[in-house]
Amino acid sequence: MWMRSSADPEGSLGGVDAGWWTRSRYLASWDVDRAEWRVKMVSIPEYYEGKNVLLTGATGFLGKVLLEKLLRSCPKVNSVYVLVRQKDGQTPQERVEEILSSKLFDRLRDESPNFREKIIAVDSELTQPKLALSEEDKEVIIDSTNIIFHCAATVRFNESLRDAVQLNVIATRQLILLAQQMKNLEVFMHVSTAYAYCNRKHIDEVVYPAPVDPKKLIDSLEWMDDGLVNDITPKLIGDRPNTYIYTKALAEYVIQQEGAKLNVVILRPSIVGASWKEPFPGWIDNFNGPSGVFIAAGKGILRTMRASNNALADLVPVDVVVNMSLAAAWYSGVNRYMRPRNIMVYNCTTGSTNPFHWEEVEYHVISTFKRNPLEQAFRRPNVNLTSNHLLYHYWIAVSHKAPAFLYDIYLRMTGRNPRMMKTITRLHRALVFLEYFTSNSWVWSTDNVSMLMNQLNPEDKKTFNIDVRQLHWAEYIENYCLGTKKYVLNEEMSGLPAARKHLNKLRNIRYGFNTILVILIWRIFIARSQMARNIWYFVVSLCYKFLSYFRASSTMRY
Repeated sequence: MWMRSSADPEGSLGGVDAGWWTRSRYLASWDVDRAEWRVKMVSIPEYYEGKNVLLTGATGFLGKVLLEKLLRSCPKVNSVYVLVRQKDGQTPQERVEEILSSKLFDRLRDESPNFREKIIAVDSELTQPKLALSEEDKEVIIDSTNIIFHCAATVRFNESLRDAVQLNVIATRQLILLAQQMKNLEVFMHVSTAYAYCNRKHIDEVVYPAPVDPKKLIDSLEWMDDGLVNDITPKLIGDRPNTYIYTKALAEYVIQQEGAKLNVVILRPSIVGASWKEPFPGWIDNFNGPSGVFIAAGKGILRTMRASNNALADLVPVDVVVNMSLAAAWYSGVNRYMRPRNIMVYNCTTGSTNPFHWEEVEYHVISTFKRNPLEQAFRRPNVNLTSNHLLYHYWIAVSHKAPAFLYDIYLRMTGRNPRMMKTITRLHRALVFLEYFTSNSWVWSTDNVSMLMNQLNPEDKKTFNIDVRQLHWAEYIENYCLGTKKYVLNEEMSGLPAARKHLNKLRNIRYGFNTILVILIWRIFIARSQMARNIWYFVVSLCYKFLSYFRASSTMRY
């Protein structure tokens, strides 16, 4: 909070020139008791009032949540230009309308039925030169845009280096070049990832040097064929696990170099998961990240995965990421005339303030799906986490491949198409990409996040909650799992009794199978060997004596 002395009403404000005072969106009031001017920043909704926002990635998970939150919590925003490309025969307008018709926007439809009037779908292709904008659209965007939220990116871990550079680096550079032409731009918000510099164990809120000069890499990719690109990719990405992480680090460097004259903010979320509170708990609409793993565990398909029990599971709810995006853009916008020389970076993570481990994730996921099972589960939910290479492959063979093989035989015998081995193969490919993140931990500095939280007024702290210390993990994971059931698999909660009955049936089948297995072991191995029988009888008699002693002790105490 800044104070302006009554003795200097027309002079400087804490060293800031009077021009800034007249241009900035600040409110001033006279404090009678203290006889001085008290200046405070406008609230977040007040800042966005009358503003024109440009949004990329609105068809993605994060982008659509940001669009909903912006329109609902900042109802006086003037317009939102949404850059969308044509896809699968759908026009940009049709794709946007499909998004707006989803359940995510139910609350907004109830509170503001005319919200569609503020959304303007703009035909654009981020991978094409000059974003493939028409001259008319380009002119409107340049003249009217005040704030940019750049959420578009490819999040596929197995994307080819050429495509990842095109989508995450070149597209970002082109958007920066467009932003430099904008006449009224106040903030450029870029969504990166907390793992951009995962080759470091401690990651500060700064932009680190790029692993390679992006311009040289882009020039090289122009003449290389796909085979050569694929051959050099492992050497280029080095100690980063995939092309997504690698190109997000390059994109940050491009923004630092090309956007030096812009008011840039970089937000780095960690593993983005289902919503915590808004627009309602547990909303999720895709299989990406942990969602697919949770579903596979709930279905009983996933029984083991490579992970360190003590490694931090740095999950962050999508609504926290969105709230921090809107708040960070607000803070940089109202302070744009006194912005720091360095880019403001926010590490949007949970591990430093509210740690949660993969062992705890596994426990709460399995507990939730046992109480609220998914329909037509393959087996009862149960997952073993291990960091041991040999043990992991043993469990893969025993609990994944063997049951899948037997189930496919059953499907063939009943005249159906075998599919379980294909499912298991796809699951294992996904697990390979996740192993790096489930087996390691990082420490992210969050000083800027703490500062931002302290700048929010009490009302904004409630409306744009970014305090993950309040996050109760057991409740969040339960809502997350139920969200995958309701919003991803489209299963009705009314079907729970039948799902529980099916799960009990699977339990009885398992007990029956284990009983038969014990009998077979007895008949084949123990019954034919005198030594094995003696060992068996010794173990049984020892157990009987122990139970007898326990019963006698209980009787004496009584």
